[in-house]
Amino acid sequence: MSDFWLYIKLGFSHVLDWNAYDHVLFLIVLTVGYTFDNWKRMLLLVTLFTLGHTLSLFLAAYDIISVNSRLIEFLIPVTIFATGLFNVFTAKNTFKNGKMGVQYIATVFFGLIHGLGFSIYFNHISGGTKVLPLLEFALGIEFAQIVIVFIVLFISFLAQTFFRFSKRDWIMVISSIVIGIVIPMLLANKIW
Repeated sequence: MSDFWLYIKLGFSHVLDWNAYDHVLFLIVLTVGYTFDNWKRMLLLVTLFTLGHTLSLFLAAYDIISVNSRLIEFLIPVTIFATGLFNVFTAKNTFKNGKMGVQYIATVFFGLIHGLGFSIYFNHISGGTKVLPLLEFALGIEFAQIVIVFIVLFISFLAQTFFRFSKRDWIMVISSIVIGIVIPMLLANKIW
């Protein structure tokens, strides 16, 4: 039972690790356009991200795919940049159910990329047996992501309610800040 909590704690703390803030940045741009009224959609998006993340961890842990860490370290900020840019260009639009399908697919795909970034770390900590630790690690990641999403939604609520930011302006400002943070990451991890 102690191993169960060990891997959950590792997944939780790895997402919230100050040195792994790229995961947090992605969740910020993924969720900044939503409110507490959209909690079901947000939970689905976060869970889809975790599923993509876990699938790529599983494939890498069992050597089904090999990871070029330099490429992955470049692609992770690309996913953040692309999501932030999407927010900037669609901040005034509200999502219709048809458009959500594209966002769901993109979220799973971006989860696959982020999971590959974790695969080296996970292979290092998992030892011999991998399935149960992988699921426990994924559960810890999911818990950490829910905490981050709650914080983003709460700060968004405060900004839009008490500081009178319009939803559009809030999305534009936060997404632009994240894009500004990610550009140096892209340049530091360039593959050309």
